[in-house]
Parts: sequence; structure tokens; C-alpha cells
Amino acid sequence: MASVMHRSSSDGGSSSGWSDAAAAVSAAAEDRAGWEVRPSGMVVQAREDGAPPRPPPPEIRVRVKYGGARHEVPVSPIATFGQLKKLLASRTGLQPADQQLTYKGRARGNTEYLDACGVKNKSKLVLAEDPASLERRYMERQKNAKIESANRAIGAIALEVDKLADQVTSIEKSISRGNKVAEVQITTLIELLMRHAVKLESIPAVGDSSSQRNIQAKRVQKCVETLDVLKVSNARLQAVVVTTKWETFEAPATTQWELFD
Repeated sequence: MASVMHRSSSDGGSSSGWSDAAAAVSAAAEDRAGWEVRPSGMVVQAREDGAPPRPPPPEIRVRVKYGGARHEVPVSPIATFGQLKKLLASRTGLQPADQQLTYKGRARGNTEYLDACGVKNKSKLVLAEDPASLERRYMERQKNAKIESANRAIGAIALEVDKLADQVTSIEKSISRGNKVAEVQITTLIELLMRHAVKLESIPAVGDSSSQRNIQAKRVQKCVETLDVLKVSNARLQAVVVTTKWETFEAPATTQWELFD
């Protein structure tokens, strides 16, 4: 155990050079020397050539309050608060990164040692979800909600574009056969497609919805370009006038009957 150093004061007396807390920290550090805590919580002796084996420090049981639940956890006094969080994860279901451990009214960092902070057997700690973690989860939920909303909107537009694309194909086949199509059909399709293009632009691009939106936008653009070409080709076609040729027949010969008195 490290001795407590003293220094002489100006009036000839002596005062402690270290505070009691500093002395406790120093003693705890000396107890930790030569020992390490594995991720599983097991305390093992560090390899030191020629060093005599030392018994590990006895485990302590800390009482952790989490909401309405109480947990009594065995842990090495030379463990860190981060290692204690790993032990609590299996009991509480709360991941270490989402935990906030408070001891004596102060949130403790992952690298702080239990013994250095004064944690002893039967010490009481409070576990809560880290506020930063709560904010991250809230932001993640908001982001996922936006993605789902965007995907639904894009899916609805995709169904409408499918129907319009079928009409474009039908008009293309008709014109390729030399049949003139009413120009209003082409202009109406172009107008409907452009409306869907505007709707797609208004959908916020978040995550995977961004790529889906781009795919549908390219489909709309391709259909409009096809209709522009068809509009020119259609204008060159002559309207087909269907006439009916009627066959004429001569009037049938009539028979004159002679009358006798």
C-alpha cells in the first residue's frame, strides 16, 4: 500500500500533501496493478516475468436500479463502468452504447474504474437510457418514417406510369402500322406524364427512396421522349378515309299484259 506523503507547512506543522480521495485513488491503482479484466468480466493476472502470483481482488456485488427493476450484479472492483455496462446488457436488454450509469449523482464514463470512483460492495447505482441515445433513436425513427412515406408515394406513381407506358406502346404500334392517331391522345399522355414527373420531384429523397425515385423519373422521361418522336411521325401520316362503293343494278324488265274485254 502506498504511504501517504506529508509536507511541512510554513508555521512548522505538517499538512497532508494528498487528499483522502487522492490517496484512495492511488491505493486502488496499486490494487489494479498486475491485473486486467477480460471483456467477459473475468479478472486475470497480467503476464509479468518473474513476478510472484497474486490473488485477485474479491468480487463485489453492486445494486443497480433500472426503472422499476433492481439488479444485483457481481463484478470485480477493478473493472471499469464500461465493463459493468456489458454485464448489464444481458440483464436489461439495453445495449452498452445506450446506457448511462450514474453513481453518487454523477454520470460515469466508460473508462472510469469502479474502485477509483469509490464503488464498494452493495453500492447503489442508477441505470438509465443515455439521452444522446434516445435522441439518436428518435431521429432514426423519423428518418425511417420519411423513407416509408416516400416509398409509398413512389409506388403509387409507378403504378400510374405503368398504365401510361402501356398506352404509349399501343400508340407506337398503331403509328408503325401506318395508322394515324388523334393528336389529342398524344398530347394528353404527355401532359399526364409531366404531372407525374412534378410529383416525383416533390418527394424528398431519403435513403433507398432516392434511387427508386430516379428510376421512375427516367421512365417518365423516356415515355415523353418517345411520344415527342411519335407526334412528329404521326403528323406525316395521311388520314385514312374509308369509302363505301355501292354496286348499282339496272331496273328489272316489266311484263306488259294485254287486256281482253
